[in-house]
Amino acid sequence: MRNSRNMSLLLLAVVLLLAACGNNSNKSLVEGKTNVVTSFYPLYYLASEIGGDNVNVVNLIPAGVEPHDWTPKSQDLTIASKAQLFLYNGAGLEGWTNDFLKGLPKNSGLIAAEMSKGIELIHGNPEEDEEHANEEHDHDHDLDVDPHTWVSPKSAIIMAGNVKDSLIQADAAHKDQFEANYKELVGKLEALNDEFESELAAAPHKSIVVSHQAFGYLARDYGLNQIAITGLSPDAEPRAQDLLNVAKLVKSEGIKYIYFEELVSPDLAKTIANETDTKLLVLNPIEGLTPKQEKAGEDYVSLMNQNLQNLLTGLQE
Repeated sequence: MRNSRNMSLLLLAVVLLLAACGNNSNKSLVEGKTNVVTSFYPLYYLASEIGGDNVNVVNLIPAGVEPHDWTPKSQDLTIASKAQLFLYNGAGLEGWTNDFLKGLPKNSGLIAAEMSKGIELIHGNPEEDEEHANEEHDHDHDLDVDPHTWVSPKSAIIMAGNVKDSLIQADAAHKDQFEANYKELVGKLEALNDEFESELAAAPHKSIVVSHQAFGYLARDYGLNQIAITGLSPDAEPRAQDLLNVAKLVKSEGIKYIYFEELVSPDLAKTIANETDTKLLVLNPIEGLTPKQEKAGEDYVSLMNQNLQNLLTGLQE
């Protein structure tokens, strides 16, 4: 009986250890390594791949949480103040960044770097911006700019270069390792880009109806037409007329699928699908992982491959 109990305790300990190892929301700093704090999952992925064993990457936003809805807490500021590098997307995604950095101790020595630097940014709909200019927002998003840069592999390649340069700035001693890891990662991203280019160029249809306006860079870089139910923020409420216009466009263009996201409510996508007798498919903006995806070991590349397959399904009919 005692041996059985000991074995059960041992198995429990192993399960807990494995769960901890797979959890990108672990917020522990590691002494003796370069500690890198990232604002959300795509940067966590890039920093982990390029940094390798020489860095400890801490992702601020836990699995299953939509970045548009998240703001840092005091413990997040404490963690960042003790790290060496803070990577954020910029382009208006993290409206809390300025206040966050101002809250750091003067002697923290933290290097903060914007990872969308060098990407040709997409500007939003001026009419929509003017319309919402006087509304109250929980986050200080720049409504003039689409912040979803990482959703295009072309942009992800640029961001990987920014991550590599920032890691070298924070830890020049491991420059060669960072360069080697970067080269390997960019090879994966370039292969992904090549597949998106060739497969989507051959697709007979080009219009995609999506939950929110998160796929502008993907559409621009691969010749697609994005039709968004809501604006740049997924929690925006569309007007009844907007829903009617989308439904009308779906019917007129013969679109067969409506794309929804896993981290936000699919209700609006379901409404359009029911109204137009279309089917639902996932198109993931990869703003974060779900707990299930995290447990399964999914990453940016595997999820973008799934996105491509779902896009091809929707664009073939």
